[in-house]
Amino acid sequence: MCDQDHLEQTKEFEARGWVTRRQFGAIVGAGIALMLPKVVNAVAVTDSDVTIKTPDGTCDAYFVHPTTGTAAAVLIWPDIFGLRPAFRQMGKRLAETGYSVLVVNPFYRQQKAPTASKGAATPIPELLPLAKPIQNATTQMSDAKAFTAWLDSQASVAKNRKIGTQGYCMGGPMAFRTAAANPDRVGAVASFHGGGLVSKEPDSPHLQASKTKAALLIAIASNDDMRAPDEKTVLKDTFAKSGQPAEIEVYSGMHGWCPPDSTVYKMDDAEKAWTRLLELYKKL
Repeated sequence: MCDQDHLEQTKEFEARGWVTRRQFGAIVGAGIALMLPKVVNAVAVTDSDVTIKTPDGTCDAYFVHPTTGTAAAVLIWPDIFGLRPAFRQMGKRLAETGYSVLVVNPFYRQQKAPTASKGAATPIPELLPLAKPIQNATTQMSDAKAFTAWLDSQASVAKNRKIGTQGYCMGGPMAFRTAAANPDRVGAVASFHGGGLVSKEPDSPHLQASKTKAALLIAIASNDDMRAPDEKTVLKDTFAKSGQPAEIEVYSGMHGWCPPDSTVYKMDDAEKAWTRLLELYKKL
């Protein structure tokens, strides 16, 4: 895809208020591509910025769904860089395959999106004050219940089909806990280079997810596996014991390989993960 296409798309994002002038400059300066491969036989979709009431305030989010009919819902938890153009594109692409997709701003308590000053090029230490307050089971499950209830209030969401949820980086545990918060509603969970899936605490995300009936797709980054090589075994053993279908694999990509604006974006691994995700959601 040509640089002019990327430039025009990023200008559109800026015009719609999805990136700031500073972020726009950082994206162009880094030569980051925001355009994902097109969906074959894509369905027509409708998208909008929405607000969702939660027990702790009002969350800003992006909702995109097929223009006609109903579809299974999917809740997307972004990585630490938050709700931004790359995740809107990821959500839209999924909707074009036939899903009603909600991408949330997990940091809504502190700041509306965009929350990362330089997008995915933002230094992590700058974002930790946003991330740390929501790194607990109580907050994540409270949000998960609110977002799931909101999805179920939408006319485009099929109530006779289960909900899917997927998370990236810190969003991985949030996806696990979405299933735990809504065990009768969530049927599939995906984590891509998720951080903090396993801990020794009784409310560890992997233990909470194992008390559900959801099928799982867990794609682990190569450097995360090097750091915690036993985690994949713990995950496999846990879900084998619970009897849940769980595809657990270490990918060659580094932590953060999926979003197209990531500095370590790895297209072949990202497309493999995308293919496996669509297979998972066939169970909904």
